Amino acid sequence: MSIAVTNCCFSAVSSTVKFRCSASSSRLLATTNSSAACVASKASIHNRKRSKRGSASSPADRINSKDGVSQTKSAGRAKDGRSSPFQADSNSGNAKPFGSQRRDNKSLQFDLKEQPVGAGNLQVAVFLDAVVKVYCTHTAPDYSLPWQKQRQFTSTGSAFMIGNGRLLTNAHCVEYQTQVKVKRRGDDTKYVAKVLARGVDCDIALLAVESEQFWEGAEPLQLGDLPHLQEAVTVVGYPLGGDTISVTKGVVSRIEVTPYAHGSSDLLGIQIDAAINPGNSGGPAFNDRGECIGVAFQAYRSEEAENIGYVIPTTVVSHFLSDYERNQKYTGFPSLGVLLQKLENPALRECLKVPSSAGVLVRKVEPTSYANKVLKEGDVIVSFDNVQIGCEGTVPFRSNERIAFRYLISQKYAGDVAELGIIRNGQSMKVQVVLNPRVHLVPYHVDGGQPSYLITAGLVFTPLSEPLIEYVFLPFLQLKLLTKARYTLAKFKGEQIVILSQVLKFNGTRIRNIHHLAHLIDCNYLVVLEKEAALSSSSQVLQDYGIPCERSSDLLEPYVECNAGDGQSVVDGDFGDSPVSNLEIGVDGILWA
Repeated sequence: MSIAVTNCCFSAVSSTVKFRCSASSSRLLATTNSSAACVASKASIHNRKRSKRGSASSPADRINSKDGVSQTKSAGRAKDGRSSPFQADSNSGNAKPFGSQRRDNKSLQFDLKEQPVGAGNLQVAVFLDAVVKVYCTHTAPDYSLPWQKQRQFTSTGSAFMIGNGRLLTNAHCVEYQTQVKVKRRGDDTKYVAKVLARGVDCDIALLAVESEQFWEGAEPLQLGDLPHLQEAVTVVGYPLGGDTISVTKGVVSRIEVTPYAHGSSDLLGIQIDAAINPGNSGGPAFNDRGECIGVAFQAYRSEEAENIGYVIPTTVVSHFLSDYERNQKYTGFPSLGVLLQKLENPALRECLKVPSSAGVLVRKVEPTSYANKVLKEGDVIVSFDNVQIGCEGTVPFRSNERIAFRYLISQKYAGDVAELGIIRNGQSMKVQVVLNPRVHLVPYHVDGGQPSYLITAGLVFTPLSEPLIEYVFLPFLQLKLLTKARYTLAKFKGEQIVILSQVLKFNGTRIRNIHHLAHLIDCNYLVVLEKEAALSSSSQVLQDYGIPCERSSDLLEPYVECNAGDGQSVVDGDFGDSPVSNLEIGVDGILWA
């Protein structure tokens, strides 16, 4: 059995850091070099982490485990800056995908040979000058002591100019950032950059630099179309191995829906054979006309494969920027909210009364999704917006190409309506579904970068998250917990699993989320503790351990009762497992949409 590793391509100063993420049957890891400041600060906790992971402390470390959630490990992603939203065309009023259009219509050819900048390759130099180096200082939370943060570490990556004072880079390049600076090619001055938005699911970030001096003589990059197979591609960035800009060339090998290491999501990706190394993350990839066709973000490492890198295509970049422009924040790629099974088995199709070799079976519907109102288990989805879905869950893409139908969903925005053609009990019908981002019962990432917590009588309560699982639990428990986390559905909006190891009920009342637990304690609910003694001891614990507050800042807000939503009732004590909670991750034929 081969083991593959996908590397997240942002570099840092010293030790190797891994970012965890898995999708389908492969495990995506990102590796980077982090500064010596990442060395653990607390011997008792961090020594155990080092013996467990063998790498320095970093946000990626905690999101990682040694053993894969699946049988293959893949790695890849780059760590650096962000991008900017659509730019308005002052002449026509039309929005551009990003950046500004060149005033000339010349086709630009890349000459990869190192040559002095002369009249023949001046335009090449202009494009290279749009690529900047990103220096980021990260301060990740300590999931075992959620009121604290870990020691800072630094990393470097790449970014590029897209106009209007904005830069585009990878989200993982500025994860847990406390300071971001950028430096232009040939300059020795670093400028402070502000993170405007991070798209965790698509691994894209948008940066802004206010300094006018930074933008002097700058020419933003032009967005190109989705490339074709075997088309030449050039990757530019600041990978490890040197301080100056690096240029590598290859061809487009494959275009398909790809697992994104950082976001644990599946979106359209471009596979290339050009070298993508730590530090390339966030850098642009060009076609032979000098147009930017995407953002370098991850690479695949395996003993049986070489030179496999991945680029975020401009279609995903444009979606991110358009989303940000529409909402003045990033809301995320939408989801249908169903678990599906392929219908390749003729006997199964006959049993479901499906006349043709098309469609996918609905195995489970998320209770919190709009689809829960119109879809049922056992339905067969045969079309999406009048595009027929094959029995393998694919749809026509380009000439003689097919692609996972998740691609059609990713072209929509949160709140958009899609029309589904379904077969229910042998009858064909049309239904409409409102698409929204998927709600994860156990989130892949912690919103705001700092976990919620509540301390009472010396007991620390916190919501379960994947970073917590991989940061605290031993490797043999991680696989089991992560498997259940991926396939257990939230029963109502806002639901969390609150743990000591896990808190199911508080004085007979089921805990809906960490905010609900804080509300119950405030309203005189008791566990098996005397309230006055518990509160008194809590104050002493805070003082003894130097904890500034007995709860995180988000729990200081008034509690708002969660509704089951979509006609679903919440029954205390109903902790039934999802029918698919015991399935292996990446079981062939099972897919999320």
